[in-house]
Amino acid sequence: MGYKSFELGIFSDKDPKLAVIKRAIKKDLIAFFEDGVDWLIFTGNLGFEVWVLDVAKELQQEYDFSMACLFLFEDQGQSWSESNQEKLARFKQLDFVKYSYPSYQGPSQLKNYNRFLLENTDRAYLFYDRDHETSLKYLYQMMQEVAYEVKELSFDRLNEVASED
Repeated sequence: MGYKSFELGIFSDKDPKLAVIKRAIKKDLIAFFEDGVDWLIFTGNLGFEVWVLDVAKELQQEYDFSMACLFLFEDQGQSWSESNQEKLARFKQLDFVKYSYPSYQGPSQLKNYNRFLLENTDRAYLFYDRDHETSLKYLYQMMQEVAYEVKELSFDRLNEVASED
């Protein structure tokens, strides 16, 4: 989970920043798989999750793992552009796909969904900076409250990866 592409000023799949982000993702995913991770769980959001999905698909040639998407709403992304609909469709083709709710009814759904994720997963891979808050801050706060294990991809880490070239 993490930033959406527009939150990072990325408006094209050819943006040079993506190469650095994906290199960092690849290093982190390899470490996860070598540590025994056998499931990646997505929530179907654009941006960081799509990039993780891209890298994970490449790594399926080398590592044995499954992928799932637990969408918040069944109608998620209905008003998205055709390009974003194509990205959404990729999440719907994973090994396991479920929808938490048919559609938005109220804010309690978000809290219950976040709680479900924390109670039914072991850890999270998060691209988020507390100094640049988004709606992810609520889930991040919940993670902090329950001492949930989080592997964070930070802007500092991206700078390190970029300087390795």
